[in-house]
Amino acid sequence: MQQQTKWSQFGTLVTVFFFWGFVAASNDILIPVFKEKLHLEQWQAQMISFAFYVAYTVGSIIYYVISKASGGDILNRIGYKNGIAIGLIISALGALLFYPAAMSASFTLLISGLFIIGLGYSLQQTAANPLAIIMGDPASGAQRLSMAGGVNNFGTTIGPLLVSFAIFGSATAGGGAAKEASISAVKGPYLILGVLFLIIAAIFKFSSLPNKIDMDQNSAEDASEPGKLKHRSSPFKYPQLVLGMLGIFTYVGVEVTTASNLPEFMREKLQTPTDQIAPYVSLYWASLMIGRWTASVGAFGVSKSAKQVLNFVMPYLAFGVFLLVNKIAGHDLTPFYIYAVIIVAMIIGDILSKGNPARQLLIFSLMAITALLIGIFADGMVSVYAFTSVGLFCSTLWPCIFTLAIAGLGKHTNEGSSLLIMMIMGGGVISLLQGWLADGSLLGIQKSYFVPVIGFAYLAYYAIRAKSELKSQGIDFDALQAAGGH
Repeated sequence: MQQQTKWSQFGTLVTVFFFWGFVAASNDILIPVFKEKLHLEQWQAQMISFAFYVAYTVGSIIYYVISKASGGDILNRIGYKNGIAIGLIISALGALLFYPAAMSASFTLLISGLFIIGLGYSLQQTAANPLAIIMGDPASGAQRLSMAGGVNNFGTTIGPLLVSFAIFGSATAGGGAAKEASISAVKGPYLILGVLFLIIAAIFKFSSLPNKIDMDQNSAEDASEPGKLKHRSSPFKYPQLVLGMLGIFTYVGVEVTTASNLPEFMREKLQTPTDQIAPYVSLYWASLMIGRWTASVGAFGVSKSAKQVLNFVMPYLAFGVFLLVNKIAGHDLTPFYIYAVIIVAMIIGDILSKGNPARQLLIFSLMAITALLIGIFADGMVSVYAFTSVGLFCSTLWPCIFTLAIAGLGKHTNEGSSLLIMMIMGGGVISLLQGWLADGSLLGIQKSYFVPVIGFAYLAYYAIRAKSELKSQGIDFDALQAAGGH
């Protein structure tokens, strides 16, 4: 029987997705400012990202160890919405630590604050991702997670703008004399963020969000052939999860590294001034929003004809948000109009995927590989737009991998979710690997993009392998979508 998406509950849930994006993208603003003001080496400045992403891994390990030591899953005991509320309180403590960090210009306090925010995010993500998937028809779980990801990317779009405004006194340092960055100004937005975390925690505590989920029942709903379902003694005995852990590690790695090495590529190969690079990094993150808004159409339960219209409306609506934000920031929009044509490729890929997470993972991984190879072997702005378009094809990979990896896990779903969140550390590890290979004595910046090519090749393999593995366990997303009327 098809379930309707619980929209009021889902609306509450996606607020945390916004804040995850806000902080993650704002780190890109903090890195160059603290590097310059505190005279840090490049590897020291990268500790900002490293501390944030490693916190996910540490938080997930703590979650797993406590669950095992206490003989039961933490979220099953304290409840899902309570878990998110506790995670928000932990993140609030980290955000409030920015006040003394900014006042004393302490790099140690800064990365400690980011680490604590990341610890809270780890618990929030462990609870929120499965909740997003089960809040309605299981066949459209990946689309709901894409919708939540679209809200996340709205945070990545406006977060850097607001933090940059606080630091520089304007949204952009371009258009005249460079603005003097002020580390002490960082305290304002993060103080507000800390207070918002506490308010949202209270809202979650008293919301109508489910505190408990019947994982065995949801596992049965995942199945197209329930008779084939067999509960296993450990989450590690599900190949879709084990291979999916490496999939999440690889996905977050290729997403982060493609963006983080783009400024260096533009400086080296196009001699682009630093203050003119920000809009292109913004376009990369907006590309994820474009793709996720498009992929979320299937979660609305609209008619087939309405869905066909929304497939074209949603991506350009998201692109319009990018243009508006950069207009407000005072950037010249002329170079970006051509990108409207590139978006068509993503729309075609989304239509071909038919909402199936395995098929979409395969198609978008192959399209990302194609874009990267164009970027590697072309030059000039062709390469820049090719690398930027990788964001379009990264956009829905998280929900695809997550949905495939936890499908059929039953009572092991929370553990599986925690293990997947643990692998977010790929964002720090793979970007460091490409940064090292980008040295002129090794591959150089342009050829270093073979690192994400290899990553996407693994994701294409996972799409094929996960589909086969799930089918052997009685789970076929094509059959589920047919049953659900999608």
